[in-house]
Amino acid sequence: MAKPHVTMEVGNDGVAVITICNPPVNALAIPILNGLAEKFGEATRRDDVKAIVLTGKGGRFSGGFDINVFQKIHETGDISILPDVSVDLVVNVIEDCKKPVVAAVEGLALGGGLELAMVRVFLSAAAISVFFLGGFAFCELLLIAVVVVQGCHARVAAPKTQLGLPELTLGVIPGFGGTQRLPRLLGLQKAIEIMLMSKPILSEEGNKLGLIDAVVPSQELLKVSRQWAVDIADRRKPWLRSLHRTDKIGSLAEAREVLKAARLQAKRTASNMPQHQACLDVIEEGIVHGGYNGVLKEAKVFKDLVLTDTSKGLVHSFFAQRLTSKVPNVTDVGLKPRNVKKVAVIGGGLMGSGIATALIVSNIFVVLKEINSEYLLKGIRIVEGNVRSLVTRKKLTKEKADKALSMLKGVLDYSEFKDVDMVIEAVIESVPLKQKIFSEIEKACPPHCILATNTSTIDLNLVGEKTSSKDRIIGAHFFSPAHIMPLLEIVRTEKTSAQAILDLMAVGKTIKKVPVVVGNCTGFAVNRAFFPYTQGAHMLVNLGVDVFRIDRLISSFGLPMGPFQLQDLAGYGVALAVGKEFANAFPDRTFRSPLVDLLIKSGRNGKNNGKGYYIYEKGSKPKPDPSVLPIIEEARRLTNIMPNGKPINVTDREIVEMVLFPVVNEACRVLDEGVVVRASDLDIASVLGMSFPSYRGGIVFWADLVGAKHVYDSLKKWSQAYGGFYKPSRFLEERATRGLPLSAPASSASGSRARM
Repeated sequence: MAKPHVTMEVGNDGVAVITICNPPVNALAIPILNGLAEKFGEATRRDDVKAIVLTGKGGRFSGGFDINVFQKIHETGDISILPDVSVDLVVNVIEDCKKPVVAAVEGLALGGGLELAMVRVFLSAAAISVFFLGGFAFCELLLIAVVVVQGCHARVAAPKTQLGLPELTLGVIPGFGGTQRLPRLLGLQKAIEIMLMSKPILSEEGNKLGLIDAVVPSQELLKVSRQWAVDIADRRKPWLRSLHRTDKIGSLAEAREVLKAARLQAKRTASNMPQHQACLDVIEEGIVHGGYNGVLKEAKVFKDLVLTDTSKGLVHSFFAQRLTSKVPNVTDVGLKPRNVKKVAVIGGGLMGSGIATALIVSNIFVVLKEINSEYLLKGIRIVEGNVRSLVTRKKLTKEKADKALSMLKGVLDYSEFKDVDMVIEAVIESVPLKQKIFSEIEKACPPHCILATNTSTIDLNLVGEKTSSKDRIIGAHFFSPAHIMPLLEIVRTEKTSAQAILDLMAVGKTIKKVPVVVGNCTGFAVNRAFFPYTQGAHMLVNLGVDVFRIDRLISSFGLPMGPFQLQDLAGYGVALAVGKEFANAFPDRTFRSPLVDLLIKSGRNGKNNGKGYYIYEKGSKPKPDPSVLPIIEEARRLTNIMPNGKPINVTDREIVEMVLFPVVNEACRVLDEGVVVRASDLDIASVLGMSFPSYRGGIVFWADLVGAKHVYDSLKKWSQAYGGFYKPSRFLEERATRGLPLSAPASSASGSRARM
């Protein structure tokens, strides 16, 4: 494979075409940035060059700055690895180039790609075709294309080209001048929206807003780019430098009002992420002191943000999600996934109907089975409601919704199972019922059919105990609501075949889930690791800590809601059932609180009947219910664990840690037992399955930032004061004692054992 490089060819029209060559997406690796500076310098010096067109090899402009550079900086702490692109290349080389520079954009121009295209360069669709790879789309490389667009004398794009600056999703800000050029080209309000929400726009909208000068067919773009560059050089078209424009920003007073409103919004929606306020600070610097000063501040702030824990966590999450697709002895043994065209779903309740929805909107035929007509009709109506909701939220067009619903068929027996490729059982958590169903479907389905269960806690060996096809038994654990939540836990037993795992992984990707392969145990990976979460919160309440204080602090930490509001939302029956499963499996580390039983006896069932820890009234946010306090006091009297009968004195930080460190402790056991392939799998599963904040990198990554020794010392202190619930695991003790991160491979610590 050829090394990343940049080429230049000069035509008879006097236009130098500079081409980025770094397939597959022409990522802006450091050799590419150096090559761009070299070729622009050469083109500027040559007398036979009157104008420049910047393009990418293979019809792709650039996928953005190479995020691997961020990872290297986080591993080494060496910020000098990061080049001063914004000033050295974008301003000094391109912005101040004495010859017009035109960029051609098609597909995507995001992040660094868009920034490069905003540097007084012409943007044309044919030459820049950028491909979106995963959730973050190689943001930084794509940023350059946008800069070219913003800084160009003119900008032309192909239809449906995506333009955006999504750097904030990696914990940084646009670093190639985007904070200064986008407001000058689009206007302040729209530019802030695009940056803070990481929300791309299409070239057609960009044309209306003034970011794009023309939208032309793909086959015309390179030709038009060259001609446009010549016209600028010959003064037939205007020569504009975006960094010096002020006409779309408005007065200083108006700009400050817009920025003030944006700061308040960012404080509400991204209170723990510094990059949002930093981005607004840099924008304001340019408005008050001029674009060049803004670019200088942007470069400094960008480097500062790269070193923050937020950027480390978000970059880790990005790479962790990509790693989940690599499973030893499954994805590396030459197997190919089989085509799954038709799936049977057994059970039309909330989970089954959600799973059916996820499948049909991804063009997979579904047979939905229920035990009677009433339940079947109810299940179908739930699916229809789910699909209509997707249309309302503009996640699905009406045409696609109609097609999806045509791919659903309801049945009351197994006659339609004769040609299905997969069955997903989603009935209640009853071992005898699941065993009966699996015995029946083994007979009704073809021999290649995958037999999957959506159980969240039950051992798969028990589920498939009465079948002879144990190599086809697998867990397909969706999270509620199944058609929305992005995680799919794929649970394998020691007998599950690699082919079945690979097939289910492929289905997961088809329905836009992130599949994470885990081992078979009570609760599997995510529920197993998080089972102490609610119990830790109940422990604190019984020690005298205010329920609503706990919820506020956990929400402030970054979870969508606190453990008690979550319990209200899920319903108390779920809490009792799950608690019982884990108490049976792990009696040595289960805290039993009478509080939920007392709530049920008082006629409460959370949001289901509008009465729980909170008051639920239609049209208003949940409010703490003071009438629950006497019930809490009764629970405290029954447990009688408050030291000397008085509430403990505890800081806000200690409350968060007393809820989350037991989760870290159980995650250590999950790692020690080899339930996950790697620690980063548990990280991304915690983010996607339990809504652990992505900017903290996941439960294990966050624990490593806090430090294994601090986690261990804290748990040891609490276990001595409050009992075995907090007792540190052997794995945690080993890592803390030896100064090793929890995420280090098992071979780094004695005694760890991998079973996958």
